[in-house]
Amino acid sequence: MSCMSPRRFVSSRSPWEELAGYSRAVVDGRWVFVSGTVGYDLRTKTWPPTAETQAATALDTIERALREAGATLLDVVRVRVYVPDRADVAAVSAVIKKRLGASRAANTTVCAPLAVENAKVEIEVTALKPPGRRRAPRSSRSPSSP
Repeated sequence: MSCMSPRRFVSSRSPWEELAGYSRAVVDGRWVFVSGTVGYDLRTKTWPPTAETQAATALDTIERALREAGATLLDVVRVRVYVPDRADVAAVSAVIKKRLGASRAANTTVCAPLAVENAKVEIEVTALKPPGRRRAPRSSRSPSSP
């Protein structure tokens, strides 16, 4: 008999998940893998005007996916950030530090064109939930979350 837990899938109902047939996050045991997330505001269906605000919006979407997966931003162990315009790296990095700095996750930032028009940043994360946690603790929301 296998001790492996079944995979669970989390959706944010973004148009790109539908287009490409993927999940916002995949939960496999204690691991949570969050797909590349652009700064499109799914609630208002708009693009925030700056890379900084898009980074915050992307992290809001990521935080909601992590919460649904039973994790928090503090559980993040790996961050990958894609920024098309090198001039935006400092502003995006400041948002990453503010929202994810406490996790001290490994981080890679790459300057490269993005697949989605109007996107100024794309962020993906990997989280590792502590042993025994099935749901995210109630205090997982950061002060800057909606």
